[in-house]
Amino acid sequence: MRDIALELPEVEESVSWGTPSLKVRGRLFLRRHEDPELTVVKVSPEERKALTEARPEVFLVTPHYENHRYMLVRTAELAEEELRELVAEAWRLSAPQRLVKAFDGDGDGGADA
Repeated sequence: MRDIALELPEVEESVSWGTPSLKVRGRLFLRRHEDPELTVVKVSPEERKALTEARPEVFLVTPHYENHRYMLVRTAELAEEELRELVAEAWRLSAPQRLVKAFDGDGDGGADA
């Protein structure tokens, strides 16, 4: 996931809660969990609900993350395309809107819609 995330604009490596993490403009979107089989991933509440219901053996939420926009992911269970999608969406949730628009090719010369 690290290599995928580092392909995205303005991603920086950091440390959060004592483990390696990835941020965009100082905002956390991925973090290695203390359990090496898990990664903490930022996610929308709707996506988290859908993923944890569909595949609870891969996507899970512990009590610590219930009130936060994160979930735990068994990344070894995912195909590369799924990982790329998950990482890109986590990045989009943390990156400033202008950066997301520029990355997605929706830039309009700097004017906000």
